[in-house]
Amino acid sequence: APMQGTAADIIKLAMLAVDKGLREGGLAARVVMQVHDELVLEVPDEEIDTLRQRIDGWMRNAAELAVPLDVGLGFGDNWDEAH
Repeated sequence: APMQGTAADIIKLAMLAVDKGLREGGLAARVVMQVHDELVLEVPDEEIDTLRQRIDGWMRNAAELAVPLDVGLGFGDNWDEAH
């Protein structure tokens, strides 16, 4: 339970960091939902390359841990394709 609860806290912190980064960066992409340990975003095609560069850092630095956080990115026209 402590590990699962901590993971839930970390994804919530990551969601806040991503939302803040999108707003401050003037990007049109938006967080649509959270699914367990994933964030699902709607991203205009012209912002995909920018987000590839930025979102990893926003999520990886959401919490300070003794071990690195692993972040994987997937893109697609729907949630299934993004996997």
